[in-house]
This record gives sequence, structure tokens and C-alpha cells, in this order.
Amino acid sequence: MEGSILAMIGLGLMVGLSGTGSAIGLAISGQALLGMLKKRPEAFGVGMAMASLPATQGLYGFVGYVLYSSTITGTMSTLAGAVTLGAGLAIGFACLFSAIYQGKVCASGIEGYGSGHDVVGKTLILAAFPEFYAILSLVVAILMMSIQ
Repeated sequence: MEGSILAMIGLGLMVGLSGTGSAIGLAISGQALLGMLKKRPEAFGVGMAMASLPATQGLYGFVGYVLYSSTITGTMSTLAGAVTLGAGLAIGFACLFSAIYQGKVCASGIEGYGSGHDVVGKTLILAAFPEFYAILSLVVAILMMSIQ
């Protein structure tokens, strides 16, 4: 029973923190997009592509949830529950912070593009850096499944 309680907390953190990060990152980049549209309303599509990037971290949390939820039983060991809790913390916090900071990178790129600078490609490259750590946390969580 103790293991399943730890695991359920892990699943909640996995989805809750990653979703929170995506929501904050999307709000940051979305605000910049709205500011850009005042200057360049025709550039909505390009701006939207940059503004939507922080959404992926919430998806990584959901993927982790789907993978780990099938391992939870009422009789799982404390070790197995702790592994799920650890995976939830890893994915949750990595995605929380990477989405927020990716939103800030995207917002800066959107502002630059709105001012007439050709920064879309550079913004996408720089926005991939925080994304990498969200992906890495999901990969580590998948590798942790073999510990159970």
C-alpha cells in the first residue's frame, strides 16, 4: 500500500508540474505574440509557431503518466513506488522550469521578429536547448522503469 501511495504522488507531480510549466511558458510567449500583433498582424502564423513551443513539456509529463500508471498496483513495493515518485519529480521539475524558460526565449524571439529582425530560425534553435532537458528527464524516467 505504501508503494502505491508514493507512486500516485509521483504521477500527480509528473503531470501537475509539467502542465504548470507549459501553462506559464505559453502565457509568457503568448503575451509577447499579442504585443507583436500590434506591429505586425500579418505575422500571426510565424509568431504562433514560436509561441506554442512550451506546450510540449506538458505532453512529456502526460507521456510519463501513461507509461507509469500501468505499473501501479495496490501491492507494489516501496521501492517501485519510490521509483515512480522519483520519476515524477524528475519529469515534473525539469518540465516545469524548461517550459518557463523556453517561453522566455520564445518571447524574446517574438519581440525581435515583431521589430523586423530575422530571428525565427535562431529562436527555434535557442528554444530547443531548454527543451532538451525536458526530453532528457523523460528518457531518464523511462530508464528508471527497469529498476522496479
